[in-house]
Amino acid sequence: MRILITSSLYPTPGAPKVVGGAEIFVRRIAEGLLKSGDAVEIVRAASLPDQVMETSNGIDVYSAPVKNIYRPFTGQRSAPARGLWHAMEDWSGSADLVADRIKAFKPDVLHSNNLSGLTTAVWKVAAELNVPVLHTLHDYYLTCPRCSRFSKGKACEHTCMSCRLLTVHRRSATRYLRGIVGVSQRILDIHLEMGLFADTELRRVISHASTMPVSAPSKHAAGPVLTLGFIGRLTEEKGIYNLVKALACLPHDRVRLVIAGVAEPEIQHELRTMAPKASIEFLGFVEPETFYRQIDVVVIPPIWEEPGPLVVADAQAARKPFLGTQFGGIPEAVERGAVGWLTAPDPKSLADSILRIMSHPEELAAMVDRLAAQDDHRTFTDVIAEYRDAFELLSRRKH
Repeated sequence: MRILITSSLYPTPGAPKVVGGAEIFVRRIAEGLLKSGDAVEIVRAASLPDQVMETSNGIDVYSAPVKNIYRPFTGQRSAPARGLWHAMEDWSGSADLVADRIKAFKPDVLHSNNLSGLTTAVWKVAAELNVPVLHTLHDYYLTCPRCSRFSKGKACEHTCMSCRLLTVHRRSATRYLRGIVGVSQRILDIHLEMGLFADTELRRVISHASTMPVSAPSKHAAGPVLTLGFIGRLTEEKGIYNLVKALACLPHDRVRLVIAGVAEPEIQHELRTMAPKASIEFLGFVEPETFYRQIDVVVIPPIWEEPGPLVVADAQAARKPFLGTQFGGIPEAVERGAVGWLTAPDPKSLADSILRIMSHPEELAAMVDRLAAQDDHRTFTDVIAEYRDAFELLSRRKH
């Protein structure tokens, strides 16, 4: 098959920026499709002026100019500037580079991912050129200008008027879609409850899988000091502040926290100030395998509707249990067989859950044994096969 993939970000040597798991997923699936014999091209939002085409691992990556007052993911802006940016983003109606690549590459299907900087105009031009579009929901771009449905320290239960006004054209553009995929049932349900995708012919959930090699079974359990791990962006909605506040309530000689991810000195100082006696180690950016080798339990404490955290899949591949909050795709991962505990996201609940793990080593040992016994791990090959099935279905039904 010939597949044109669009994504706000796509890390390459010339533009390596990574903000979250979506762009990591897109690169994984693009390279996986290429290895399976498919032809793949990428169109991303330009992160630099006059950005030229780049070939990365055999895939041509084109960068579409961002037709707005600034490029996305370039730092904090004033509230008026953000409002104007989102209004222009919602009204954008052209995607010239995508149209050019469709005419030249002649894809069987367009697979869109995060849309900031590209906009839903990519759907419109594909539909007009008779190319079926399948979109994967990695965030809440279609219902929230911030893409997170998170405000004032908590997940939004309803869509406010400003969000409705600034996403009205995004929502109406879903009529151009032929297929929609949620990385969890939860993110798909939130959109369906708002009336989106009612007429979209293909609706599926394709959950993440790790590309890490599955670790060898181990009987190892924690020693006298429990080592917790956190990996990802150090932002409020990811729950890192609540986790560190919980750590401050625990015996500092019996638990330590290892943090993997980019942490500016100011953030490190802020977190250490929250728990001055706690043992906290900042690894910086490291390969996931390096992180997982150092920990006993990974903590996944978001306080927003986390769509489908890759860390759950990576933890299972590393045969590490997790402590997760009851948000987004985490509870359904447990229902599917992921090995971990669930808790409320506030510092006291996190502290109580961690203390229970510390006080009942037999429970942790049982979790480790369960992970050691698993031999039916979902792999990224499964993910690629499920997407190819969806692509082929839409291609066969091409108008």
